[in-house]
Amino acid sequence: MNNKVKLQISGMVAGGINGLFGGGGGMALVPLLTKWCGVEEKKSFANCVAVIFPFCVISAAIYLFRTHFDLMVALPYLIGGLVGGLVGGKLFKNVPTIWLRRIFAAFLLYGGVRYLL
Repeated sequence: MNNKVKLQISGMVAGGINGLFGGGGGMALVPLLTKWCGVEEKKSFANCVAVIFPFCVISAAIYLFRTHFDLMVALPYLIGGLVGGLVGGKLFKNVPTIWLRRIFAAFLLYGGVRYLL
């Protein structure tokens, strides 16, 4: 299978997860890009952010029109997310790949355990 098809399938998987759960497509996309498509890890993390943004916009629009969406509940998270995104984006280039992998794995484990309990 050529790499273009692998990238398209990876995008479909990430988009499907994002739409189904309202987020989280990036959690699947990073391993797919690195392990299956052969993209370098730092590029996978960076591309994931760029790819997930439109997925989130589409998912948010669907939720907005199909369910009740309370902007006042979401606003503090949006503001915090913007600040966190700016700080994380500035730190990204200085963090070694091994630590990015470990931090990513820690978030996956934490989220999985919290969800199960």
